[in-house]
Amino acid sequence: MIALTASIEDQITFFRGELKGVKEYSNDELCSIIKEVGFECDLCGRCCTREFNDHVFLLEKDVSVIRDIDPDGLEPAPYPEYCDQNGNFYVSGYALRVKEDGSCIFLNENNKCRIYNKRPSICSLYPYMLNREADDDGNLEWRQISGLDQHGCYHSHISDEECKSIACDIKAYEKAYLKQKIAFLDKIKDYFKKNKLRHVQGVYDREMRAYKKGKDIKVFVFFNGEFEEHNIRL
Repeated sequence: MIALTASIEDQITFFRGELKGVKEYSNDELCSIIKEVGFECDLCGRCCTREFNDHVFLLEKDVSVIRDIDPDGLEPAPYPEYCDQNGNFYVSGYALRVKEDGSCIFLNENNKCRIYNKRPSICSLYPYMLNREADDDGNLEWRQISGLDQHGCYHSHISDEECKSIACDIKAYEKAYLKQKIAFLDKIKDYFKKNKLRHVQGVYDREMRAYKKGKDIKVFVFFNGEFEEHNIRL
């Protein structure tokens, strides 16, 4: 992932390159990996916890679905990308809210999803993914599966048609995610210029330290081309 300190233009260039890479990634190669892994969910519920997955970032279409089910099921995604000189934070979308124990708000006491038929896109695709991550030497390589050998069953039979369907859905998700990131950065660029704002890393660090000590912070969440304001406390 590109560093937070990179310029907005550098970030936009980076994510456009990632989008181009996803579009060009071979469907046949992705299908082959899916078939080889043969993942089958064993309903352990581990992927629905912050300890295992940190957070579930939502596409805008998923945000709309969750709002219809339970508006309290959303929270600003963690790790804001920007902070202006006034101490306001900016983040590119929403995440699923978690309970005090770190499990998803929609996970019941039997480790079952209460909204399974309307669960977010990433939940229906998990553990499949398609993004580039740095290896031990810092080289960016494609990662297709998350949490290998940490949950679920493997080497199950998956038909060719199902592999093709999964591969298409993975690429559709990753393209939508990257387009959302690019739209957020375009908005930040225009919004900061219009309002004479700038990202200040020192203010970011100071406000995050205060937040971790219990101070309220103001977070602007990008959604449908605009920013939605939230006051949050750890």
